Amino acid sequence: MQQQVTDQMGNTITIPRNPQRIVSLVPSQTELLIDFGLKDRLVGITKFCIHPPELRKEIKVVGGTKNFHIDRIEALEPDLIIGNKEENEEGRIKALQEKYPVWMSDIQVLSEALTMILQLGVIMGKPEVAATMISTITKEFESLRFPRKRPKTLYFIWRKPWMAAGKDTFIDAMLRQSGFRNAVSQSRYPELTEEEILALAPEVVMLSSEPYPFKEKHMAELQAMLPNARIILVDGEMYSWYGSRLLQAPAYFKKLGEALFSES
Repeated sequence: MQQQVTDQMGNTITIPRNPQRIVSLVPSQTELLIDFGLKDRLVGITKFCIHPPELRKEIKVVGGTKNFHIDRIEALEPDLIIGNKEENEEGRIKALQEKYPVWMSDIQVLSEALTMILQLGVIMGKPEVAATMISTITKEFESLRFPRKRPKTLYFIWRKPWMAAGKDTFIDAMLRQSGFRNAVSQSRYPELTEEEILALAPEVVMLSSEPYPFKEKHMAELQAMLPNARIILVDGEMYSWYGSRLLQAPAYFKKLGEALFSES
């Protein structure tokens, strides 16, 4: 039996009820399907779908999120492909849409992430699981408490060139949800010169674990540039994964806030 559904980009697609051969092109949404208990329905994932760790040994890897291989996906004969507007390359997605039902998410804020969880829960025949997950996430985020004065924060995602998370990103939304104020006023992910970084004068600098793998050795470089800022390494998954990882994010934000705000 078929059903018609509309994705978060306004596309209406026809898919089977409880699709059985799913290709997921988004790591956080792959993790969500796993936590729905649907690993047996996944036939294709990306090389960045790393949770649980053994997943890439059990399920066919079709490439990265940007450069996935269409021929590998075709060989899997999917009845549903799940993607994301930001994470997947538009041209390749359009090529897939000509042959297969492709459900696309478009997420910049927490409410849109919760909508995605609910919609995929319904599509997969797991509405109760999705509703429980959403209720837990909502309560945990509502329980977070932070000082009234939010520190001006620069969140780096890349080095050489320096790139930061700006407005209209899920990271920006999570910064606000976790008690911080984004120092960047531009949209998306602007490249910043050293002069621009100095002019922003952030109180806190976050070095994300992804997509650039910032390590402790990079902290000294930023500390020399910004001697008055607090430089910290953060778990990028907590700030940029918008599926069931959100169940863990509030506790992480609380611990991070306690470490930073108790010293302010």
